[in-house]
Amino acid sequence: MITKPSKNSVRKKRHTRVRSKLFGTAERPRLNVFRSNKHIYAQLIDDTNGVTVVSASTIEKDLNLESTANTEAAQKVGELIAKRAVEKGHETIVFDRSGYLYHGRIKALADAAREAGLKF
Repeated sequence: MITKPSKNSVRKKRHTRVRSKLFGTAERPRLNVFRSNKHIYAQLIDDTNGVTVVSASTIEKDLNLESTANTEAAQKVGELIAKRAVEKGHETIVFDRSGYLYHGRIKALADAAREAGLKF
């Protein structure tokens, strides 16, 4: 009997394909997004040095979120990551959606980051 591959395994394949073309540098780091059922996480990564420049997620207490698994929470994380990135001097980035489709929480995070000053 042939089993259907899980959604996450298909996403990981897509992520591997996308990551072969995306690369973050010190001047233009990669904005990586991870989405779980309860939270959303974002990191700016410099792939040449292998370091995380800044990060933000819905786990942080200072966001004071009612729900951490909706588009409003993703918008807050997008604004926060953009604010922290601009403070560190990074305005242009490469967006890595990690194989997720560009809609819903991923789109909300990206749009909020653009409005807060990031260019990608």
